[in-house]
Amino acid sequence: MDSAASWPTEIRYRRAERVLEVDFSDGKSFALPAELLRVESPSAEVMGHGEGKTIVPGRRHVAITEIEPVGNYAVRLHFDDRHNTGIYSWNYLRYLGENREAIWGDYLDALDSKGFRRDP
Repeated sequence: MDSAASWPTEIRYRRAERVLEVDFSDGKSFALPAELLRVESPSAEVMGHGEGKTIVPGRRHVAITEIEPVGNYAVRLHFDDRHNTGIYSWNYLRYLGENREAIWGDYLDALDSKGFRRDP
């Protein structure tokens, strides 16, 4: 099945582990850590206003406080660091799930190159 035609069938947040689980209609399931979702937020604040992506350090312990539906195509995630401007489309959640290891590796490399840390 084409991932573009796949829809989430269930979204769960495991608060203790700080992990958002997303099950898709084609049987794929992804566990996305809150830290990854926060630092890869599709918001203009993170993705940049034309000047490139912002590396967000110090979010190792970030948690999701609310999951808000946006139409039938996305969710807005509210984080305990007060960030809530990213709208996570189903396609973007799928992309993060399918590419999690590479995205995470790139993030860790970017932190290191700037002398930033995951800890607050």
